[in-house]
Amino acid sequence: MIDKLEMFIALARERHFGRAAEACGVTQPTLSAGIKQLEEQLGVMLVWRGSRYGGLTPEGARVLERARTIVADTRALREEMRAVKAGLSGDLRIAAIPTALAAVSVLTEPLAARHPKIRVTVLSRTSAEILQMLDDLQIDAGLTYLDNEPLGRVTALPLYAEHYNLLVRADDPLAARGALTWAEAAGLPLCLLTPDMQNRRIVDRHMAEAGATAEPRLESNSIITLIAHVQSGGWATILPRRSAAPFLDGGGLVALPLTAPEAEHQVGLVVPHREPHTPVLNALIDAARRAAFR
Repeated sequence: MIDKLEMFIALARERHFGRAAEACGVTQPTLSAGIKQLEEQLGVMLVWRGSRYGGLTPEGARVLERARTIVADTRALREEMRAVKAGLSGDLRIAAIPTALAAVSVLTEPLAARHPKIRVTVLSRTSAEILQMLDDLQIDAGLTYLDNEPLGRVTALPLYAEHYNLLVRADDPLAARGALTWAEAAGLPLCLLTPDMQNRRIVDRHMAEAGATAEPRLESNSIITLIAHVQSGGWATILPRRSAAPFLDGGGLVALPLTAPEAEHQVGLVVPHREPHTPVLNALIDAARRAAFR
């Protein structure tokens, strides 16, 4: 039944029989037959059908929650038995908000040193995508904001606080300033992250608190793109100090703290609010508790 539950979870996530089949590595007829067999075993209809996927029935929505728990518990049991037999090994999937990507190595470096058989995949995703991917069992953990928007049913471990800076070129006249207000920053030729990023919503909120509105001339979901524009001259961007740090030494950029208000937001590790966790995920949680973020 586990393979059928995994097909059902994939269908609920993809909302399309073809894409769900591809995600599961089976043909569409095989997936359709598996869902039908699951319905027969449970005695209820799980999916509204027509010419295409029509959504989950009320019974299907209830089964989905139980299916996620059953599949997660089964995966944890398999990994636990594998660890007993061959030592700690396996895949660890982490998704991080773009502004936290520079911090991931603080977790993965000691983890890899202690457990060299663990393979890590790191993805860049929005905060909303991270929470959905945790629900859908697509990732094991996420790095995201903890105190700005609702997290839902997850276990959170605070890691560090973000502090916001305006980035300009070292030869920009503003570079001599010790700090800048949010209101002053609003009047500059800004390039910022896109509105689907929680960091951007944080920036917009603190601009509003300062009585200003951010009107960026360029938006991107890539920090590298923002940095490249600032380095080219004539642009400024707003990023957390930790995100900007790799580009400051030798990058020809200067980071100016933003004041009025002096804002900070907590970033941390989020994992599913269910136990037992897999041995690999427990190793990541242990690394997070040991990590020294500065």
